[in-house]
Amino acid sequence: MKQESYKAFAQTIRIETLKALKGLGFGHVGGAMSASDLFAVLYGGEMKIDPQNPSWDERDYFVMSKGHAGPGLYTTLALKGYFPVEELKTINTNGTRLPSHCDRNNTPGIDMSTGSLGQGMSTGIGIAHGLKIQGKPNYTYLLIGDGECDEGQIWEGALYAPQHELDHLIAFVDYNKQQLDGYTKDILDLGDLAQKFREFGWYTLEVDGHDTKAITAAIHLAKENKGKPTMIVLHTVKGKDCTFAEGVLYNHHMTFTEEQCDEAISKLSK
Repeated sequence: MKQESYKAFAQTIRIETLKALKGLGFGHVGGAMSASDLFAVLYGGEMKIDPQNPSWDERDYFVMSKGHAGPGLYTTLALKGYFPVEELKTINTNGTRLPSHCDRNNTPGIDMSTGSLGQGMSTGIGIAHGLKIQGKPNYTYLLIGDGECDEGQIWEGALYAPQHELDHLIAFVDYNKQQLDGYTKDILDLGDLAQKFREFGWYTLEVDGHDTKAITAAIHLAKENKGKPTMIVLHTVKGKDCTFAEGVLYNHHMTFTEEQCDEAISKLSK
């Protein structure tokens, strides 16, 4: 029953994200769609959260390094009750609390602002290490993109976290094989990404990033792991289940018509 709930939640996240972006006619569609199943699992039941008290000291933390997927995270937070769903229509408009990339100073439920790509690795590790120093049991969850794995800062962090045995850090790569201007293999081939992190000292798992049962099982294995941070490589499809985005090369930030959006929403609603 829990898995069926997660699957339904993921589709609702996709639908409501598209509804939120529909009026703009543009937005970061691809990465929001590919990460929706992860959002559903984390916020659907695997993270300790309190939407009525976003600063709850016992909560788990989530760091969105690939901040361009912010619309998907905003939708998730709204659906969980951090702020009204109606506010999603203000995404990326003047005066909004929901800017294009995540900002902890604006949005209830955002634990860390997104900086330049790669910086979330450092901030996520910083939170995890700080919690460990304080002797707190909170988990830190971190989402990075495969494109930002081109960044040196990612690999500095990859060395640091195992050195300090940050076993309450659970990170994910949204490995959808595409980045802003092409396929990752054509820009900077990442090779066997899971093996890279494994050789850097991480407890590493690979799963279908659209299989909520597999994601859940990987998180549970990560919590059983002691002495190492965990990296879960999510094999995903950029633009997943969005009719005008899935299978399109340049679907990182897209323009689209209301008719295209309505068609995608209709198909997701079936």
